[in-house]
Amino acid sequence: MSTDKDQPPKPNKRKGLIVKIALGIALLGAGGGGAFALLAAGVVGGGHGEEDTIPELVLKGESDPYAPPAGKGETGGTALVHGDGGSKYRTAYFTFTDAFTSNLRGSDVLVQVSLAASTRRDGRVLMWLKEHELAVQSRILVELANTSAEEIETPEGKAALQQRLTGAINAVLEEQEGFGGVDNVLFRSLIVQ
Repeated sequence: MSTDKDQPPKPNKRKGLIVKIALGIALLGAGGGGAFALLAAGVVGGGHGEEDTIPELVLKGESDPYAPPAGKGETGGTALVHGDGGSKYRTAYFTFTDAFTSNLRGSDVLVQVSLAASTRRDGRVLMWLKEHELAVQSRILVELANTSAEEIETPEGKAALQQRLTGAINAVLEEQEGFGGVDNVLFRSLIVQ
């Protein structure tokens, strides 16, 4: 006859089950923590981080990652050489396709202007100007119609008009894209009749 001492001890089934559950929970926790870390770092699940939508200043000599494509018939030619003085940032220009004609406030006087806008930011500003050109043109016409003949006769009045036009263009871009980026408006021609 055998005694309890002669039999090998039976493994504790409860203890094994608890160990397996604890190990499973630890692995799930580690996997979940790793997945969270990868998502938070932006390594996986792209698009959850905030996209860089603010155009950056472009240094002279640097390439613009958002440069508009070369126009029809344009070739590379000689590389652009920037001078050592002035701003450390390059300036890009957008030329409005049409001239603007408007009556001046409180008079029968007409003004006709051809305009360009300048920016030191990357090519997204130029793209946005092209995309929203119609809305920008409308805003420019409103500003011109709100200008008096006396204001436009002096150099100070012309400078004030340039500032108002710059603000008006930036307001449209901020409305449409969340950021303006136009530094100045330049007169290509200005006729008052």
